[in-house]
Amino acid sequence: MAPRCWRWWHWSAWRRTRPPPAGSTPSFQQQFSTQEQPPQICVVGSGPAGFYTAQHLLKHHPRAHVDIYEKQLVPFGLVRFGVAPDHPEVKNVINTFTQTARSDRCAFRGNVAVGRDVAVSELRAAYHAVVLSYGAEDHQALEIPGEELPGVFSARAFVGWYNGLPENRELAPDLSCDTAVILGQGNVALDVARILLTPPEHLEKTDITEAALGVLRQSRVKTVWIVGRRGPLQVAFTIKELREMIQLPGTRPILDPADFLGLQDTIKEVPRPRKRLTELLLRTATEKPGVEEAARQALASRTWGLRFFRSPQRVLPSPDGRRVAGVRLAVTRLEGVGEAARAAPTGDTEDLPCGLVLSSVGYKSRPIDPSVPFDPKLGVIPNMEGRVIDVPGLYCSGWVKRGPTGVIATTMTDSFLTGQMLLQDLKAGLLPSGPRPGSAAIEALLSSRGVRPVSFSDWEKLDAEEVSRGKGAGKPREKLLDPQEMLRLLGRRA
Repeated sequence: MAPRCWRWWHWSAWRRTRPPPAGSTPSFQQQFSTQEQPPQICVVGSGPAGFYTAQHLLKHHPRAHVDIYEKQLVPFGLVRFGVAPDHPEVKNVINTFTQTARSDRCAFRGNVAVGRDVAVSELRAAYHAVVLSYGAEDHQALEIPGEELPGVFSARAFVGWYNGLPENRELAPDLSCDTAVILGQGNVALDVARILLTPPEHLEKTDITEAALGVLRQSRVKTVWIVGRRGPLQVAFTIKELREMIQLPGTRPILDPADFLGLQDTIKEVPRPRKRLTELLLRTATEKPGVEEAARQALASRTWGLRFFRSPQRVLPSPDGRRVAGVRLAVTRLEGVGEAARAAPTGDTEDLPCGLVLSSVGYKSRPIDPSVPFDPKLGVIPNMEGRVIDVPGLYCSGWVKRGPTGVIATTMTDSFLTGQMLLQDLKAGLLPSGPRPGSAAIEALLSSRGVRPVSFSDWEKLDAEEVSRGKGAGKPREKLLDPQEMLRLLGRRA
């Protein structure tokens, strides 16, 4: 018998039940509970966006089943591979994600690259709805001469290296130079600067990889410049990260008071978070430190500084042309006011000597599949509140939806909204009403292609191994870096 229309079934089932008391209405979950076929939903990506979307769907639909597909063998995305090792409290969200993954209505399938191992069209045929939450995996290129020189890295790759992202484990940055330059003034830039300058003994009890820790122990980097094309009012980092830098043991900040002229009056009109941040910058740049702070700074062996109104023009090579020796910066001035002000070149340039350049000018998403609309200029999937434009049943959440901005809490709110839109469409009968095979169909496809997914219980075995390896060194874990080793630990043929 052909499946009945969901809306007819919902109305019919409601007629068979006792009406609710006067003045009340059935709950959102009660409205769903009469649906014949439990909705099969697929989420692509197991970072915060993917897990928060899954969490919302499972919480607000009592019968929904959610499968999470992930190209890495391990879950959690940027929480595992992006959050700095000295910020363990931020990683506590993994506990919530683990509860979601252990639900009997949720399944994690790692080691599956959507767009390569399985097409989005195949997922859409197998599920009632598909949510793309695969984040922003690329970095924004500088697109300047010399960018390809040895000693120039993306901050994303550098973060992946010290956080154990398998694709970056061979990065091998040379930290034998005295000065590093970071291009960009966001939180990632400050994270990278902080890791470069933190005394290694302060990192020994974190989950930083042992390989990265070994390189940092041998580092000769004494000065880190964090360069931005605009001014103090336009920095993209937040006050928490700035305060950490100012208080970083063994270091002292270098800020030019001239960069802050006239800001005292300007900041009276800006929103409170920006005002507090700018006031802290202003105090650090212009006020004489107290006795205790002055004594601490006098003993500092390392320095860091913010260079404003500078835009990278060229990476300068060493005399033999074999590695980076500096960055040529165009001096800029602001056109416009506030956070919308643009940097315009003045025609002047200056050269900043260094032996390491880290580009931190932003992340960007990749198109995942030819069948999925993609805006290459904005680096997002065109959508309306998470509904992919012109593709019914396809949704997106997180950075691939709105661009690479915000923190984990921002992603949570955004992902909940996408989940809400999906459930509204389901309730309104806008999604397929008949049975869908879900994971059974996809597993058969993957098996025929020689792809063996990794389950969440498989991950928990790898997790236990990492924790065990870290225990001897007093670390929370020692991350596994090699996918082939991970598969061997799971009894798979590498």
